[in-house]
Amino acid sequence: MVNGRGRIRPHWQAAMAALADLPEGGLAARALRLDRALAEDGARSLLAGPDARGASWRCDAVPLPIPAAEFAALEAGLAQRARLLEAVLADLYGAQSLLAEGLIPPDLVFANPAFLRPTRDSARPATLPFLQTYAADLLRGPDGAWRVLADRTSRAAGLGQARENRRLLARAFPDLFRGAAVRPLGPFFEAWQDALSRLLPEDGEDAGIALLTPGVAHPHWFEHMVLSRELSCALVEPGDLTVRGGALFLKTLNGLKRIGVLIRRVDGRLLDPLELGTAGAAGIPGLFDALREGSVRIVNDPGSGAAEAPALAAFLPALARRLLGEDLLLPQVPTLWLGTPGAVGQVLEEPERWLIRPATDGMAPAVSLSALDLADRAAWLSRLSREGAAYAASEAIPPSVAPTIVNGGLQPRPVLLRMFLLQDGGAWQALPGGLARTLEGAGAIAGGLPDGGLAKDVWVLAEEREEILGPAARPQAPLPIRRAAGDLPSRVADNFFWLGRQAERLEAAARLLRAAAQRLHRGVALPREAYELAALGRCLIRAGLLAEDAAPGPGQSGPLAEAVLRAGRANGALSPLFSALGRLTDSLRDRLTADLYAAFTLPLGAAREALADTRDLAASAEALDSLILALSALAGAVAESMVRGGGYLFLDLGRRIERLQTTATSLAAALAEPPARIEAGLRLALELCDSVLTYRARYLSVLQPAPALDLVLADPGNPRGLAFQTGAVARHLALLPRAEALREQAEALGADAAAMAAEVLAAPQQAAAAAALPPRLLAFAAEGAALSDRITRRFFALLPAAQALGPVEDSASLPGAA
Repeated sequence: MVNGRGRIRPHWQAAMAALADLPEGGLAARALRLDRALAEDGARSLLAGPDARGASWRCDAVPLPIPAAEFAALEAGLAQRARLLEAVLADLYGAQSLLAEGLIPPDLVFANPAFLRPTRDSARPATLPFLQTYAADLLRGPDGAWRVLADRTSRAAGLGQARENRRLLARAFPDLFRGAAVRPLGPFFEAWQDALSRLLPEDGEDAGIALLTPGVAHPHWFEHMVLSRELSCALVEPGDLTVRGGALFLKTLNGLKRIGVLIRRVDGRLLDPLELGTAGAAGIPGLFDALREGSVRIVNDPGSGAAEAPALAAFLPALARRLLGEDLLLPQVPTLWLGTPGAVGQVLEEPERWLIRPATDGMAPAVSLSALDLADRAAWLSRLSREGAAYAASEAIPPSVAPTIVNGGLQPRPVLLRMFLLQDGGAWQALPGGLARTLEGAGAIAGGLPDGGLAKDVWVLAEEREEILGPAARPQAPLPIRRAAGDLPSRVADNFFWLGRQAERLEAAARLLRAAAQRLHRGVALPREAYELAALGRCLIRAGLLAEDAAPGPGQSGPLAEAVLRAGRANGALSPLFSALGRLTDSLRDRLTADLYAAFTLPLGAAREALADTRDLAASAEALDSLILALSALAGAVAESMVRGGGYLFLDLGRRIERLQTTATSLAAALAEPPARIEAGLRLALELCDSVLTYRARYLSVLQPAPALDLVLADPGNPRGLAFQTGAVARHLALLPRAEALREQAEALGADAAAMAAEVLAAPQQAAAAAALPPRLLAFAAEGAALSDRITRRFFALLPAAQALGPVEDSASLPGAA
C-alpha cells in the first residue's frame, strides 16, 4: 500500500481517500452493513438458530486494488501458463510423449487420483479444450514480485464469490467507487456465457447448459447458485440428470430435457460411478459414455484436475521450453518434487524454509515445518526421508499484507490472490478482478479454497480512455413462448411442495400454541373455558406438539404451560419445523428472488429468536403473534411475487395439502366432545380456522353446529376451510400433465367435506351429528395424506403406481370368487 518513503501508492489513493472521509465509527458501520447485506442475500446464513449453517465467507470493506499495468503483466503470464497446462493435459491424455521423454515423472501421473484413465479413451474433438476456465493462487513476496503458488485447473472455485463480493460492496459502500475507475466484471461473464453457447453440440438444437453442483450441503453451494444466475443456466444436482441413448438429460415434470454443456462443480472422480468404480457416489451413471459420444461437453474436462498436482510445478519451466518454446513470463514459488535426487537433502538442510504438500493433491493444506515443535518436525523429516516421492516442498515466502478492518480499525493482514481466466474460443482473458483472502496461519497459504474466511474485492484500475469490449452479438433464432409449469426439475418441484407444507405446518402449530398460551395466561374460570382447553390439548397432542402425559386435566394446566413455553426454545417442538423450513429455503435459493428470500428468512429468523427468549406466557403469546404475522406476510409475498408457474403451483399445492390435513385433524380433536359440550369444540374450530369474525358477521352471536361446520367444512370462499383446500388442489392438479386421476381424488375429497356439513344440517340433533364427525374427519385427513403420497410418486419420485404382488388377503372380493 505504501512505497519506500511512507507514501500511499497511486492505485491505493482513491480507496484510502474514501475511507479517510468516513466519520468516527464509520469503518465499523460499513463492515456491519456489508455483513448484513451478505446475510440478507443468503451468502452467510439462513434462519437464525442452532440449525442455521454458520457464517462462511465475509467480505472486507477495504478492497485490494491492482494497477492496470501490473494486471496486464499478470494476465499475460497466467494466459501463457494456461496454454502450457492445456498442452500438458493434451499430452497426458493423448500420446504421453512427455512421459516417454522423462520430462514428467510417471509417479505424478499414474499415482495421481485425479488422472482419470477412462477419459483418455474419449473421442475428443480437436477443437474441444481440456480447460475453458483456469485459476491461479498468487502471492506477492517481500521483493514486491507476484509469484504463482498453485494452479487450479479442475473447477476454478471462487468465481461466484468474487462476483458477489463486487456486487455487495457496491451496494453497501457506494462512496468507495466514486473516485476510482474500477473495471467492471460483467463483460467477463458475458464472454463466458458466449463461449459456453459455442460449445453446444451441433446436433443439439434444443440442448441446454447446466451447472452441476454437489448440492445444498456443499460449503460452496451459494457460489454455485451465483454462477448459475450469472451464466443463465440451470443449477442441477447429480440426481437431476440421467443418460439415455448416449445423451445427457435433465429430468423435468414434462419429461427429459437435453443437456449439451455441463459446467461441473463436482470432483471429476465422482462424476460417473460406472466408469470410475466410486461405489455409493452420487454421480451420473453413463456420463462418460455420453462424453465419448460427443453429445455433451463437460467444462472443465473431468480429468483436468491432474494438472493441479503441486509437484508438477517443479517441472513447468522445462515443459514451457519444450511445449511452447518460451520461458515462463510469471515466476512461481520455488518448488521441489522430493522424489528428485537431492531434493530431500535440501529440505533437511533448511527445514524452516519449506512448506510440505502431498505431491499429487493440490487441495490438501500445507504443513509448515517451521511452525512445528521439535518432535513433530523430526517425525516429518523422517517421513520425508522414507517417502519423499509422495511429497512436494514449496518455499515458505511470507506474503505481503493489506489493510483490513479488524475491530473497527485498519490492521495489516497477509493476503493471497486468486485470479481467474477464461478461454473464449480464441485466446485467454483474465477476470479484471479476483478473490483475495486473508490468511490465518502458515498452513492456510496452500490447499483448496477454504469453507469460509475474510475475502476482499479485487479492483483492477482502468487506464484513461480504455475501451471495454464485450463479446459480439451472435445471431439466434427467435425463442418460442413458454408458459408451461412442467419444465421444472422434479427435485425442485419436490422442494417447493415441501416448502409450502412446512410453512403451513409451522403456522398451524403456532396457531395452536398461541390459543393455548392466551387461555393459560387469562386463566380458566368457567367450565366452558376448561372444556376448550381440554379440546386444545387434544389438538396439540395430535399435532405432535404435546406429550399425552402433559394433557390438561381438571385444575391441572401446569404441564401444558411448561410445554407451551418450551416449544419455541432450542430443541423445542417448533425447532424441527424451523430447521426444515430453513433447509428447504436454502435449497431453493436459486429459485427465489432477493425480496422473497428475505421474506422467508428475516422475519422468521427474528420470530424464532423472540420465541427462544420468552420466559412467561404473555411473552410467548406475543412472540407467537409475531410468528403468525410473519407467516401471513410470507404468504402475501409469495402470492404477489411468484409467477403462476411450476414453482408457485407446487408451493401452493403443498400448502393446501398440509392445511387440508392439519385442519381436518384439528377439527376432529376439537369436536371429540359429548353433544352437550359440543359448543366448546365449535368455538375452538372457528378460532383455529380464523373464522370467528366471519361467523359473527353472518349469524351474529348464535352458535350452532350446522352454520359453524358449513363455514369450516363446505364454504368454498373460506381460505381456511376444507372446501377451499380441496378446490385449490383440484385446480392446481388440472394444470399438471397426466394428473386427471389425482384431480378426481381431490374433487372427491371436496364432495366428502360438503357431505359432512350437509348431514349435520339435516340431522334432527345437530350437536350429536357434529360429535359423530371425528372418525370421518380423521379418515378425511388420511385420504389427504394418501393424495400427497400419490402426488409424490407421480411428480417427484417418478415411480409407477403401486401394484399388488403375491396373494390378496380378501379373495372374496375378486370376480368369480366363491
